[in-house]
Amino acid sequence: MTLSSAQNPFNLKKDHDALLVKDVDVSAKFYHGILGLKEIPNGGLGDHIRWFELGDKIQFHLIESEEKTEKNKGFHLALSTDDLEALMEFLKDKNIPFENWPGEKDTTNTRPDGIKQIYLQDPDGYWIEVNNNRL
Repeated sequence: MTLSSAQNPFNLKKDHDALLVKDVDVSAKFYHGILGLKEIPNGGLGDHIRWFELGDKIQFHLIESEEKTEKNKGFHLALSTDDLEALMEFLKDKNIPFENWPGEKDTTNTRPDGIKQIYLQDPDGYWIEVNNNRL
C-alpha cells in the first residue's frame, strides 16, 4: 500500500477541537445557552476545562487560559443546521450579531456550491460559521 494512492488508509475521523478562552463559564454559557450544545463530563480535568458534544458525537472543549490567540474569519468553527432561518431569528431575538462572509449584517451569502452561511462570534471573538449544508 502506498499512502499517496490510498483514501484515508488509517480511517481518521474527527475527534475534537479545543479553544482557549478567557472565562470558561462565560464561553460555556454561550455554547450551551445560545448554540444549544450539550455539555458533557470533562473526565476529571478540572474546572478550567469544559467539554461539549455536537449531535454527531464530535466533541470540542473550552480551556480557560490567559494566552492570547489571533482571531480572523478565515479560521473558524463551522456548524450546519437544518433551519438556518430559525437560527437567524433566534440570534436577532437574543441581540447576537451575525453577518455573511463579506461582512453584511443580519444576512446570509450563498457559496458557489449553493450552501447558505452566516458568521457570528463567541464571547472571545472566535468566528463561527453556521450553514445549511446537509451532511
